[in-house]
Amino acid sequence: MVKSRYLTAQEAAEELGVSLPTLYAYVSRGLIHSESAGGSGRNRRYHLEDIEKLKARKEVRRNPTAAADSALHWGAPVIETAITLIEDGHLYYRGLDAIDLAKSHSVEEIAALIWTGHIEDAEILFHGHIPEISPIWETICPHLDNLTPLERLQLALPLAAANDLAAYDLRPSAVAQTGARILAVIVGVLTGQYPSRTDIARTLQAAWAPDDPLAAHLLNAALVVCADHELNVSSFTARCVASGGSTPYAVVIAGLAALQGAKHGGLTERVEAFFREAGTPDSVRPAIAGRLKRGESLPGFGNRFYPEGDPRGRLLVDLVTRAHPHLPEVELATAIVDTADELMDEHPTVDFGLAALASALKLPEGAALALFALGHTIGWIGQAIEQYRIDTMIRPRARYIGDSPNGEN
Repeated sequence: MVKSRYLTAQEAAEELGVSLPTLYAYVSRGLIHSESAGGSGRNRRYHLEDIEKLKARKEVRRNPTAAADSALHWGAPVIETAITLIEDGHLYYRGLDAIDLAKSHSVEEIAALIWTGHIEDAEILFHGHIPEISPIWETICPHLDNLTPLERLQLALPLAAANDLAAYDLRPSAVAQTGARILAVIVGVLTGQYPSRTDIARTLQAAWAPDDPLAAHLLNAALVVCADHELNVSSFTARCVASGGSTPYAVVIAGLAALQGAKHGGLTERVEAFFREAGTPDSVRPAIAGRLKRGESLPGFGNRFYPEGDPRGRLLVDLVTRAHPHLPEVELATAIVDTADELMDEHPTVDFGLAALASALKLPEGAALALFALGHTIGWIGQAIEQYRIDTMIRPRARYIGDSPNGEN
């Protein structure tokens, strides 16, 4: 049974362990949002997300040690950032709505915004020297057909780093320039073509979907909405590596390692597997019903950051549907979205949107996750720039729970 996103006043008060007058006081102070529950009465409903946030804040004050433990999984903020805000169902980059940016700006401009705070810096950042990958790459490349795109990147980036000594300059402006070079290398490895000036999306389109003039806009939007998502596991990994003084190349390599995990970027591959499992629009309902009966989750649906639906997933599905409404792949994706909404009251995540886009455009195998990685590289570089500025090591302590040194249990 899907948990309601709203509570009655009595339910909200019980959840918080307070009286109704105290609940109303929280509302008046803006700590909890309420809205009309409909009908002719004055009944109001309260957002579950607000209740859970307030409970977490109270727990921090009540038990700081336990709060510190939970913060590494899901809890109070542990690092300050000026890059990304997730609030009230929206995603913002430096205070600007990421969904609006995806519709109106290039991925290069978003990289400049995240790295320097100025969209107009894109013209300078993406008009420079692209480092050559070591000749070793040309020797081993023909033998890498069985590797995934991300695995190929993890081989190529260290070779590119060896020829890019400027990457050791960790001043913010220099790191932004290194970031632009890293993006170019990644696109080159993924497509065999380096982007000219500020044309990452068109370079991908020319290599992956040359007969589809609409693909460049879709690919650009996908990269923009994947640029950053606060402190997910790969971004936190990137900051930890940067805090040690490693170069941006090392930061991105570490981010790629974290992204490949089945609980992070690997979720995109599980969505693609469900596309194959469902097969046709007529088979979607029994496929989802079978998962529900077996107690299995539906990959690509539900995100605790967005109780009303992931705006990134919604945008990508909408864009693909408008561009190619009659493609069988799009009809399948639409059927999955509609059925998940009906049976589970859940909405597509960015992972689903990437899989739907890759399926509709008939991109190469592994392209959906590669897009996720390419977009996230922007965020990893941005997180690194912030960490280099702070110039402190991320070094939390561990609470020892093993055997006592004196032999006592």
